[in-house]
Amino acid sequence: MPPWRRNLYIMFAVQLVSMAGFSLVIPFLPLYVKQLGVSTMGSTEFWSGMVFSAQSLTMMISAPIWGAVADRFGRKLMLARASFGGAVLLAAMGFAQSADQLVLLRALQGMVTGTIPAANALVAASAPREHSGEALGLLQTGAWVGVAVGPVIGGIIGDAIGFRESFWITGGLLALSGFAVLMWVEEDFHPAYRAGRLKLIAGYRWLMQSPVMIRLYIISFLQAVGRMLIMPIAALFIMQLMETSAGVATVTGIMMGAMAVTSSVSGAIMGRMGDRIGHGRILLASVLAAMVFYLPQPFVSAPWQLVMLQALTGLANGGMIPAVAALMNLQDRTGSQGAIFGLNASVTAAGRSLAPMLGASMAIWFGMRSVFLVAAGIYAVAAIVAVYIYRAGLKPR
Repeated sequence: MPPWRRNLYIMFAVQLVSMAGFSLVIPFLPLYVKQLGVSTMGSTEFWSGMVFSAQSLTMMISAPIWGAVADRFGRKLMLARASFGGAVLLAAMGFAQSADQLVLLRALQGMVTGTIPAANALVAASAPREHSGEALGLLQTGAWVGVAVGPVIGGIIGDAIGFRESFWITGGLLALSGFAVLMWVEEDFHPAYRAGRLKLIAGYRWLMQSPVMIRLYIISFLQAVGRMLIMPIAALFIMQLMETSAGVATVTGIMMGAMAVTSSVSGAIMGRMGDRIGHGRILLASVLAAMVFYLPQPFVSAPWQLVMLQALTGLANGGMIPAVAALMNLQDRTGSQGAIFGLNASVTAAGRSLAPMLGASMAIWFGMRSVFLVAAGIYAVAAIVAVYIYRAGLKPR
């Protein structure tokens, strides 16, 4: 087995475990905020949005810096740092006494963590260019499988045992993934010579001056906004549909798990297919599908309908993310994967930071059903950008 493929399979398992840990707590975060209460002022919807946005806001700032550090000192080191840092901070969240403290810890999490961009950079640097879609698609599948398993387990644990225990389990899973990286992941890392290496600002200036890269970053931003928009109100909306609080965390976990399962399957298939027929074509089809699947969601009348439509949306997201990553990698200047995926993580984090507050605000002003309609509109804008990317007919640089 080639070394890059062995590394890929190990990274698949690491991503699965780490993302299962991170996503374990997502289904009941709004309910945990409601349980904790706040020491200042503001509604549950507002602080639920802050809990989601705080982590993304600080990651938006820190991710490009960690990406540049990865290009200089190695991607394996950055992946271990993100895993162990997340383990400590997620475990600490189980001891939070108010929503304010939870927001602070989530902000610190965003500064320290970031396993996905570090893993993407490591795999992209080691895999042959002609297998970029396959490698990044499989890596994305591992992440989505973790996201599928985590919310279901987290919802069950949250309903049966308690919310705090889920944070401690998350910390343990992240620590396990960190040890796996240190022991089994191999990286033949040789930093570029200083004379031929782009400086931090110059490297990001190049990325932001490339029309192709700018459009890909716009897609990443819009995809993150569309996907995260409903997160702060998902559990509250399901509670409204069920007309009871019993079992809400479990149903929310099943919904998120269903979306992640379909995303994991789609990511593996679409990544490999993109290597054959073109990632631009896959990206355009996926964005259009996401828009179509979101349109009926404002009109659901039962939780099972929302679960089914979110599962279909997962098929679209699963094709979208590896397509963007593969297209970025194909446009890479040698040795800049850390910068490329670090900036992508920052752009994505910006979307995840904006989305919860936007979703919470829409829910407060126009009702929770309006949030799903806004998500469909965001994917419609992304489809316009995807048309330009498809027409560009991107080729490896």
